[in-house]
Amino acid sequence: MARPVVTIVGRPNVGKSTLFNRIAGKRISITEDTPGVTRDRIYAEGEWLDKYFTLIDTGGIETNNTDTIFAQMRIQAEIAIELADVVLFMVDGKEGVTAADTEVAQLLRKSKKEIILVCNKIDKFVNTNNVFEFYNLGLGEPIAVSSTEALGLGDLLDEVISKFDKDSNTEEDSDRIKIAVIGKPNAGKSSIINKIIGQDRVIVSEIPGTTRDAIDTEFERGGQKYTIIDTAGIRRKSRISETVEKYSVIRAFTAVERADVCVLVIDADKGITEQDIRIAGYAHDNYKGMVIVVNKWDLIEKDDKTFKKFNDDIRNQFAYMTYAPILTTSALTGQRVNKIIETVNEVYSFRNLRVSTGVLNDILIEAVLMNQPRTVKGKKLKIFYGTQVSVNPPKFVIFVNDNTIVHFSYQRYLENKIREAFEFMGTPIEMEFRNRSEK
Repeated sequence: MARPVVTIVGRPNVGKSTLFNRIAGKRISITEDTPGVTRDRIYAEGEWLDKYFTLIDTGGIETNNTDTIFAQMRIQAEIAIELADVVLFMVDGKEGVTAADTEVAQLLRKSKKEIILVCNKIDKFVNTNNVFEFYNLGLGEPIAVSSTEALGLGDLLDEVISKFDKDSNTEEDSDRIKIAVIGKPNAGKSSIINKIIGQDRVIVSEIPGTTRDAIDTEFERGGQKYTIIDTAGIRRKSRISETVEKYSVIRAFTAVERADVCVLVIDADKGITEQDIRIAGYAHDNYKGMVIVVNKWDLIEKDDKTFKKFNDDIRNQFAYMTYAPILTTSALTGQRVNKIIETVNEVYSFRNLRVSTGVLNDILIEAVLMNQPRTVKGKKLKIFYGTQVSVNPPKFVIFVNDNTIVHFSYQRYLENKIREAFEFMGTPIEMEFRNRSEK
């Protein structure tokens, strides 16, 4: 069976994201005293007593709010409830039962899911009388916690794992391909993800910056497991004014660091921008796999030279990243969206390719014979041997007589020779030059 899913729901500003971060063990959801900050479903891996589960944070449910964003947040929360094996219904123990709590409770009763009522903000456990009021919601005994102070979480998690189906898969996953979808705001990242996974798991809106958090969505295709991360659109620093949006930019860069492969989404209608180049550069500097997706291709007037022109422009603007494959897609029509995962799989396989030491040294010997390294400060570089020390990303260590005279152009030359033999499509190659005396 699939891994158990635990969803946290409740009205806005009762502490859902703080609890989510506590259980996940890190600050994943953005926590601000502003209703509506968590807009999408945020995913993380939770673990308690060697039992692993998928944890989902949701935007606050406001049943009577007709605002477009809040309406979509409610739909997202309802989908998260449908996905859940266990629902944590969080209420504010200091404020007491509200009309909104009663409405959410009615929604949850209809779901027929395992519900745990979590009474938050009982900070010192001295005024527990507040908890008893929540019996009126008809959802059983409330569990008193303080997500801020991390009080009562052990009892809560004991109750959570007790409700898992005995046949659930609670083992740790280690074979997932992690994909970060990156790009500037409104390039179509969320729409592409929704097409890939086949359902609306990410809010799609024409309002730039709708996706504020880095959102993990797990899915499986052809026996391979994936975690796809939709990131907040990364804007220029001069345009970032809200504190929340500053957090989102940091979260997007963190998503890049977590990923195996990044999918850079470029808006074909607007073309390549300086910000696209900056985002790609960050992924390249972190040795992440890269697939460049030119979205909204259906909006472009085309002739027999259109693709070549766009391709040449990308290669020129991303000169440091010639290894990255380029796809043209339309999330609106679904054109070639299916090629994205196929290409990600190829890139991932190259990231895990290992070259034997014997073959690598044959390549190095031939490269040196064809192009001798130049003399620097009266000293000539000597290459003794090389070996691949790791994968994902592939890293090669080359032993030389003096690593201070390795010119970047010769390093690039050796990298190109390795790529001629093994391609390493879509992935940077990390090369380190060490003096032979170094271990």
